[in-house]
Order: sequence, then C-alpha cells, then structure tokens
Amino acid sequence: MEIIRCEGVKKVYGSGAGQVTALAGIDLSLEKGEFAAVMGASGSGKSTLLHILGSVDKPTEGKVYVDGEEITSMKAAKAAVFRRRKVGIVYQFYNLIPTLTVRKNILLPLSLDGREVNQEFFEEVAETLGIQDKLDALPGQLSGGQQQRAAIARALIYRPAIVLADEPTGNLDRKNAEEIVDLFRVSNRKLNQTILLVTHDEKAALAADRIITLEDGRIAGDRKRR
Repeated sequence: MEIIRCEGVKKVYGSGAGQVTALAGIDLSLEKGEFAAVMGASGSGKSTLLHILGSVDKPTEGKVYVDGEEITSMKAAKAAVFRRRKVGIVYQFYNLIPTLTVRKNILLPLSLDGREVNQEFFEEVAETLGIQDKLDALPGQLSGGQQQRAAIARALIYRPAIVLADEPTGNLDRKNAEEIVDLFRVSNRKLNQTILLVTHDEKAALAADRIITLEDGRIAGDRKRR
C-alpha cells in the first residue's frame, strides 16, 4: 500500500538573481511499512522535501499525496489537523514542553484532538523506547537521548501514516545516536511504522532498508538494501 507519492515536486525560493531552486522535480513513492533514509549534502533539498511531505511547507509546483490524500492544496488549518493525525515529525531538537511531564508530552497529540488513550499501545510504545520509568519526570530531568526517545514516542502515539525524522541524531553523541537509530528500526519492525529518516550520517542511513540520495534538489540515487 502506497503511503507517500510525490509528483513533479519543485520548490523555488526568492526571485530574479536571488532565486534558489531547492527541489527541481521530485517523483517519489513510499510504501507502508518501509524504513527509508534520505541522504545528501547540505543544501541538497533534504529538509525542504521533508517539510513538504509533512505539510509544513508547500511546493512551488507538483503534488504530494499522503495516505491517499492530496495535501498540497490544503488550507493551513486543515493541514495542521492532518499533520497532527497523519504525520509524526521528529526534529533534531526535541521540542518537548518543559512544564509537562513526559507522559503528558507524549499524549499531547491525542489531548489536542480529544481522543481517548489506548493504554495498551501507550505502554507498548513506552516500553519499546525504554522510557517507561521516566513518564512522570519533566523533560529537564532527562538526558538528551531520553528526551529524543520521548519525542519519538509522541510522534508514534497517534499511529501516524508516516514518521518523518529530520536529523534526529544531530544533537546527540555517537552512543545515543546509534541507540536512537536502533529504536527507529525497532519501531519499524515491531510497530510496523513507516519511517522516512533525513540524515547526513551515512552510518545512520545504513540502518534503513532503502537509501534515497539527493543532489541539487534531484534524486541522484534510490536503492533498496533489503
């Protein structure tokens, strides 16, 4: 089942002499249950692509479909709801609310929607990510690696169509970075979560089943490893 489809996606910033083409025509498809990594040098268009897939930004041209819905023409309010329900986003910086416990941070997407908590799934996510003993702590009481685990749990709790991870290990030391990448693999395998990981770290990318390489806003390589 196809979860993401991009058709001729272009993104241009500025105009005239200052015009910059971040994406120069991306055609891409991602199936349910895939764990794919997007690699490329700084300025290759990795983060721009992720922001468009997550409906945080809109392309200049082209269309994007997520879980069967065309998202590029959505109004801002509808896109925000769609993003909360269908797309889990994990950034380099954890973006946890410091005054809320880890438990409340994880459950925030459900709270915003007035949804009941599936306690069994919540406990499975917390156990899978190894933070079941940190749920009543505040983010400031956690290490960087633990905070990133909480951010991943928050992205998973709604069972989104896809999790988009933008350089999620960039703020971590090597040991914690390897653990976080391993947790993405576990989430993919155990929870059947579709994941797109944007990274400049080749070692992190090698954990994925598919590696997509961007150069100058174009797909320069796309290979499956398994």
